[in-house]
Amino acid sequence: MGSLFRSEEMTLAQLFLQSEAAYACVRELGELGKVQFRDLNPDVSAFQRKFVSEVRRCDEMERKLRYLGHKLEKAGIDVRPGGNIEAPDPQDMIDLESKFEVLEGEVKEMNSNKEALKRNLLDLIELQHILGKTQVFFQEA
Repeated sequence: MGSLFRSEEMTLAQLFLQSEAAYACVRELGELGKVQFRDLNPDVSAFQRKFVSEVRRCDEMERKLRYLGHKLEKAGIDVRPGGNIEAPDPQDMIDLESKFEVLEGEVKEMNSNKEALKRNLLDLIELQHILGKTQVFFQEA
C-alpha cells in the first residue's frame, strides 16, 4: 500500500490496440482507475483527432442531461445522484442519445404548451373582467 505523501510505483507502458477493440480496452482500464493516459500528439488540435465526433456527441448528451436536470429541479422533483456508472457500449450510447433527444423534445413541447395555456388563461381572465364591467355598466344604464 502506498504512503499518503509519496506516489505509488508507476510503470510507463505503451499500448497498441486494434481500433475495433480500443474502446472496450480503454473503458476497462478507465474503470479500474489505475491508469493515466499521456497525449503522444500534443501538437494536434482537438478538431483534427479521430474521436472528435464522439466527443461532440457526448458533449451534446451532457447538455441535454443538464437541461433535463434543470427542468426537474425547477419543477421541484428531487434528483438523486446515480453514483459510479460504467461507461456504456457504443450501441448503448446511440440508444441513450436517441432517448435524450426524445425526452428533450417532450420537455420543450410541454414547456411551450404550458406557456400557451398561461397566455390563454390570462386572456380568459381579462375577458371575464371585461364582461363583468360591461354587465355592471348595462345594469346601471
